[in-house]
Amino acid sequence: MKRPSIQEVGTEVRRGGGVACREAETAICRHEASDLGAYIAFNAGAIRQQADAVDVAAARGEDPGPLAGVTVSIKDLYALDGTPLRAGTKRPLPAWPEGFLVRALRELGAVITGKTHTVEFAFGAVGLNPNTGTPVNPWDPVEHRAPGGSSAGAGVSLWEGSARIALGSDTGGSIRIPASATGVVGFRPTTGRWPTTGVVPLSTTLDTVGLLTHTVEDLRYAFRVLDPLAGYARETADATPEGVSGLRIGVPASRLWTDAEPGIATVVEGALAELRAVGATVIEIDMPELDEAGERYFDGQIVQPEFLGFLERDLPEWIPLLHPIVGKRLGAAGDVRALDYLAALHERRRLSAVVHARLASERIDLLATPTLPIAPPPLAALSRLGAYRDANRLMLSGTCPASMLDLCAISLPAGLDGVGMPVGLQLMGPAGADLAVLAQAAAVESVLGTNLTRLGIPPRLAEPSQAD
Repeated sequence: MKRPSIQEVGTEVRRGGGVACREAETAICRHEASDLGAYIAFNAGAIRQQADAVDVAAARGEDPGPLAGVTVSIKDLYALDGTPLRAGTKRPLPAWPEGFLVRALRELGAVITGKTHTVEFAFGAVGLNPNTGTPVNPWDPVEHRAPGGSSAGAGVSLWEGSARIALGSDTGGSIRIPASATGVVGFRPTTGRWPTTGVVPLSTTLDTVGLLTHTVEDLRYAFRVLDPLAGYARETADATPEGVSGLRIGVPASRLWTDAEPGIATVVEGALAELRAVGATVIEIDMPELDEAGERYFDGQIVQPEFLGFLERDLPEWIPLLHPIVGKRLGAAGDVRALDYLAALHERRRLSAVVHARLASERIDLLATPTLPIAPPPLAALSRLGAYRDANRLMLSGTCPASMLDLCAISLPAGLDGVGMPVGLQLMGPAGADLAVLAQAAAVESVLGTNLTRLGIPPRLAEPSQAD
């Protein structure tokens, strides 16, 4: 059971023969057959027009680009010309220009399918949005479980079959969390590597933009053709992974492990054992800064005042409209003193410097932890605000340290837990090592297998072909 890679799709489209239009029709049919609710806006007419333009260019002998005809869903935090931008709120935001990542995808020939659901203003990790709707996690055949947030519809759109790439944003984990929760791959690039233009901000300090895909191979290829710093000819992008022999993986003594449910920790430990068996060096490492970074993230001294400052400056009329799960959590952000905010930024830089120095001195390529410490909860269990807050904190706790420490990080499927929900393996690497981390993660995937081989097909998919 194998789906074609993104590189293979782009290659076939560039050869001509109407392949982009066939890809578009497949995406439309699978969306229309789905009840997962990934999208807030899906425009079949616009998809067909984009695909037709790609095929016409290919027929003329022009090169539409290395992502020609590849379908891409866009988180409704990104501006998209011709589609209202709501950012998960109760009404559309003012006009916002398209930014770096959407423009780059268009230039490379991608076909944009529509806007996927996000948590209101991306301020939440569960994926819940009472304003616009919460996508269904396809792995529970009975209950409506959280899809992970804040890029709530991203992973769901991949399983729906309407997109091969999903755009997300990641402040404290909003790409990696839904990737883990839905059994796909999600990568947080180094902070600042890609411009966040055209994206509604949450935290000017921590925001990143990035991708979710079914496989590391796909994500690595897409990243390399999109990345301004990749430094090689796009046409020769090579997705062949290096081996894991000699790879040094650090397992940190941290709450990221001890707070994980036993069944989740066991799945990730099993994946690491498989890597050790084929030559990876897996060693325990002292890394208390991970826990300290997480605590400082939850102190609310950085994200909350930056978020509130943006709202007060640019969207003051939206503040009274915030749903309580966002508004009440924003709480006392206005009471954060400037000195405390500056001290938090300084401490973040200090912790990051310590961690990077230790990774270098101990020659650690990657740090490995569970991505999420808990299974995605059923929405019925989150009806009380207190229960939601507890779940939200837990779902952020595994990913926010990497954000605070300026690490790039990827989540890939490690297996299924005792209730059949996906478990993510998070691999974290130094700032600026994005291409190396993606190559190492591809090597890991070559051992563990892709999500189809590792996890199988989600029970809610109507038929196996939807996963292809």
